[in-house]
Amino acid sequence: MALKNRPVPREPLLDAEIHSEGFRQQREARRSALVEDYVELIADLIEDGNEARQVDIAARLGVAQPTVAKMLTRLCADGLVSRKPYRGVFLTDAGRKVAEQSRIRHQTVEAFLRSLGVSAGTVARRARCSRQRAFCRANGGSDGHRTSTDRKGQAGGRGTETGGGEGRAQDRGGNRPSA
Repeated sequence: MALKNRPVPREPLLDAEIHSEGFRQQREARRSALVEDYVELIADLIEDGNEARQVDIAARLGVAQPTVAKMLTRLCADGLVSRKPYRGVFLTDAGRKVAEQSRIRHQTVEAFLRSLGVSAGTVARRARCSRQRAFCRANGGSDGHRTSTDRKGQAGGRGTETGGGEGRAQDRGGNRPSA
């Protein structure tokens, strides 16, 4: 039996307060992920024996220094970092706690993906890309990854330059593990 081109019935709009709450929660989740990425990177730089300088943070995140300066101001206000003139950025006790929790969460996800047969290199690469996309979306900018619309000139989802749907594990050949 052939399907006719009928309009899909639209669900009624939610109450404005309920609708806006969903968007507020999304924004807060993005902001939290961004905060975690910053404090985890700052912890990594410090643990690597270096100071966490604004210029180094900007270089590693691939963003401009004013973007980092704005976020560092927020992190200071939130009590997660402290800054000293002509020195680097330092984590407070609260910042170290957030960095450790974030690191544990990332390691758990990476271990899970490796247990599914995803190569360590792919896991690391995809984790970096996911964090960069979250960072760019939270800051309202382009994430630097082409969508399927960019590649094919047509709408087609949320693919990345390397292809594949976000959130689904792939090995180096672009294959997804079987269920």
